[in-house]
Amino acid sequence: MKPEFFRKFNFLFGTAVVALAAAAFLVLTFERPTIETVQSGFRGTSMGQVYNTRTLTAVQARNTVPEMDEAIPNDPESPRASEIYENVQILGHLSVEQFGRIMLAMSEWIYPNAENPAESCNGCHVPGNFAAEDMYTKHVARRMLQMVHTINTTFSNHVNANGEVGVTCYTCHRGQAVPAAVWSQEPSNAAPSRMWAVAGEQNRPVTATGYATLPTDPFTPYLWGDEEIRVISGAARERNNNQSILQTEWTYGLMMHMSTSLGVNCTFCHNSRSFASWDSSTPQRVTAWHGIRMVRAINNDYIESLRDRFPPNRLGPLGDTLKVNCSTCHVGVYQPLYGAPMLRNYPELILPTQTAAPAADPSAPVQPAAAPAAAPALN
Repeated sequence: MKPEFFRKFNFLFGTAVVALAAAAFLVLTFERPTIETVQSGFRGTSMGQVYNTRTLTAVQARNTVPEMDEAIPNDPESPRASEIYENVQILGHLSVEQFGRIMLAMSEWIYPNAENPAESCNGCHVPGNFAAEDMYTKHVARRMLQMVHTINTTFSNHVNANGEVGVTCYTCHRGQAVPAAVWSQEPSNAAPSRMWAVAGEQNRPVTATGYATLPTDPFTPYLWGDEEIRVISGAARERNNNQSILQTEWTYGLMMHMSTSLGVNCTFCHNSRSFASWDSSTPQRVTAWHGIRMVRAINNDYIESLRDRFPPNRLGPLGDTLKVNCSTCHVGVYQPLYGAPMLRNYPELILPTQTAAPAADPSAPVQPAAAPAAAPALN
């Protein structure tokens, strides 16, 4: 063969390799239209949300609100559930009509695929003896009802700003006995990656952190523990900030999770000029502050308290419980179920003694004075 042939072959082969690499870069990095943006702050400051209309269609399908019956008014003359049924510990204050309605709703929210309602009741109750305590799921459901009561009252700053949204069993379960988005501790990633000498619990892109090469478990320190999330200094050349780059990566891992879970950009909560400033942040940042503390309370006070009740198949590989994070409720949207007013139809899930909003947490950040545009509508 002549040298000219090799020169042409090398040129064509090299061109093909570069073209394939460029195509792969474009396909994996950019999204094809249609892309829409929603401005959420002053123009020209990158305060906005970016949405892919094809992704929105898929997300909307996962956030369909189930059919909801009208609420039954509480008739003080009607007998209470605890007077008619045995061993009703949490919802005994409801009227018989209200109690029966919420029980049927729970079976639809958690066990909707049973051939008849009686079979779905068997998910928590012993057939023929509903008062029995034999099934672990009954103890779990009882504790979860207490949790929902607490969320809708104590944490109303996060879930119930207008008094009608709140949460129900369906908010997390979406027709499954175990919510789809749960997490537990995984065995340590002790083996080094192919690129780095030390794994550092990262460099393994996972869904939890938006496929970024960040620590893969930001939930244990921040959503189960109460480690400090803030890492940025409040002033230039701060000498007393001992936060390391590794700690910063853990924080970014949590932020990536929150962004992915809510389907929003960083500027949904933060101001593009200064991420650290509370005064110029959006109102959603205060809501998120309360949400982080709510998730910690759920994981520690309610779910982990049931560890001894769960069978081995309901625990993680290290023996801890299957806990919640932002994705458990939000499922890709900025408000679970797009802010459907669930409590309007199910007021039974608010503590009956709750007559006023709880006192403000003294450590909570102050709501920004100048609020940017409202959260973007996705439909």
